[in-house]
Amino acid sequence: MKAPPRLQTLVEEGLIDTVVRQLMSGKEAMVFVVRCGDETRCAKIYKEATHRSFRQAVDYTENRKVKNSRSARAMAKGSKFGRQEQEAAWQSAEVDALYRLAAAGVRVPKPFNFFDGVLLMELVTDTHGDAAPRLNDVAFTSEQALQHHATLIAEVVRMLCAGVVHGDLSEFNILLAHIPGEGDLPGVDEPVIIDLPQAVDAAGNNHAQRMLLRDVGNLRNFFGQFAPGLLKTDYGPEIWSLYQAGLLSNETALTGRFERSTADVNMAAVLREIDDAHDEEMARRSRMATPAVGVGLS
Repeated sequence: MKAPPRLQTLVEEGLIDTVVRQLMSGKEAMVFVVRCGDETRCAKIYKEATHRSFRQAVDYTENRKVKNSRSARAMAKGSKFGRQEQEAAWQSAEVDALYRLAAAGVRVPKPFNFFDGVLLMELVTDTHGDAAPRLNDVAFTSEQALQHHATLIAEVVRMLCAGVVHGDLSEFNILLAHIPGEGDLPGVDEPVIIDLPQAVDAAGNNHAQRMLLRDVGNLRNFFGQFAPGLLKTDYGPEIWSLYQAGLLSNETALTGRFERSTADVNMAAVLREIDDAHDEEMARRSRMATPAVGVGLS
């Protein structure tokens, strides 16, 4: 097929040879199957903010670090340049998360390049070499559901130990890939986690706990359709409490059980914490909006 305008630049740069077909178009991006030499990969073209439907971006971008101080001030002011920089930061967030998680051994598509708003990465395939299906398109036996759920809980822990919470994990952004066996051994189907532009820093985002609990809850509810016993598990709070206590590692044995505290909540102290956090945020925004003395701004 003819290369879309956003991919034509990559063709001219020699990063891809041909565009095979469009794979999907979602709320965040369009994905195409492309050929790079002898390999088949996928190219993810991010949609501009005005064409995206993701509504809770503010929760996901909280405390994301911006290296350039001018960009940070512009983003805080909401200027045209600031919105452009915020969009660039949103797009590069998935690239950063992919490299970070791949290095930590998390099952994500291997990234190859990020150029002009297009992410080149591994094409995750099924047993026939076609694009792998999403979990929501597959039915499982109880045994398969238990196995894949356990695998994905381990991946959530591995991500958290790497300092990352997916933030939007569900059966709609996990692929079921076929991993060929070595020698005479049969291959196996294993989940691969995709769609990470909304990934958040576990330590730096105040919404990280809520997002992790939701991610784990989505896994429980989906696989619980096939293995109802999973619906009684409580992995999310268990994982987060171990993480907060500094006791979580990739080798931590989880039980799926969690005893919630029945102690009375000191609401006055909670409200003071909220007020203090609000005052700190207002002061931070004020500092970012004030030009530094003696520094020329364009």
